[in-house]
Amino acid sequence: MIQGIGVDIIEIDRIRDVIDRHGDNFLQKIFTETEINYCRSRKISHQHFAARFAAKEAFGKALATGWRGEFNWKDIEVSNNELGQPSITLYGKLAEKIGKDRVLISMSHSDNSVVAFVVIEK
Repeated sequence: MIQGIGVDIIEIDRIRDVIDRHGDNFLQKIFTETEINYCRSRKISHQHFAARFAAKEAFGKALATGWRGEFNWKDIEVSNNELGQPSITLYGKLAEKIGKDRVLISMSHSDNSVVAFVVIEK
């Protein structure tokens, strides 16, 4: 049974501009160390940061609480397996709230934008 769905689209240049202006302060507030290390290892790092940002926003929409309550940016970690398939790992209160529910994610990008779609399934 589907508990929630969320989608987010973001312009890659918007995230690049925020990173250029706020640097590590922004990165440390939004992303886990694992995410930061992964994105920085990629050729177009701001594209990967944008994808993870969109995924976290889409998750917040699927949760239906937005950024209130249990939502903490760093309690949501987006990673890719060896084939590139994305997944979400939850920590803290979010992990407790979601429990054994499945979180499915899909992400895609163009030269300018990234889109992320999240489904929370009971």
